[in-house]
Amino acid sequence: MATEKTRQVRDLDTLKALGHPLRMKLYRALYVAGSATASHLADQVDEAVSLVSYHLRKLAAHGLIEEAPGAGGGDARERWWRPAAESISTRDADFRDSPEEVAVHAAVSRAHTRQQHEMYESFLDAQMGWEPAWRDAAFSSEYLMWLTSDELRDLGDELRELSDRWRARGRAARDAGDAEGRESVAVHMYGFPFRSWRP
Repeated sequence: MATEKTRQVRDLDTLKALGHPLRMKLYRALYVAGSATASHLADQVDEAVSLVSYHLRKLAAHGLIEEAPGAGGGDARERWWRPAAESISTRDADFRDSPEEVAVHAAVSRAHTRQQHEMYESFLDAQMGWEPAWRDAAFSSEYLMWLTSDELRDLGDELRELSDRWRARGRAARDAGDAEGRESVAVHMYGFPFRSWRP
């Protein structure tokens, strides 16, 4: 179990550490697994164990992951890791003080978005391998709205609350050993303003 609810990244060094593409993939794989060793994660990301270990230590140095005491049934031959928080958040408002901060935050956000698109494209490439029930349940939607900035913020808060409820439901099932019919599921949603022609 992670030791804190949400880790709000506010410093540039931690943002840079998180922004490395392989570290993003490792963090995501570790989050899905709950806890894992470098060997487990190396298989997930198709990289050498030594390279994965190096990047895990970098994430740990910035407090993004931590050792998972008692994981792995007491096998002390390999170090077990887990996310240090239930979620990580970065906000544009925390990185506006210099052009470097703005550029790094934008680059990290782009890298994160690219990986989300890659995940969805991988599903599309392999979707015929999934049972019809999973293909029918999968969705991709775009909702265009006319909102104020406060309304957009409220919408984001409501979506986070909804996501937290479903995440807690899945975690409770996993903790109870109820794995029947369950798979890891990614839900990607964005909310942002854009300019359009209006009559």
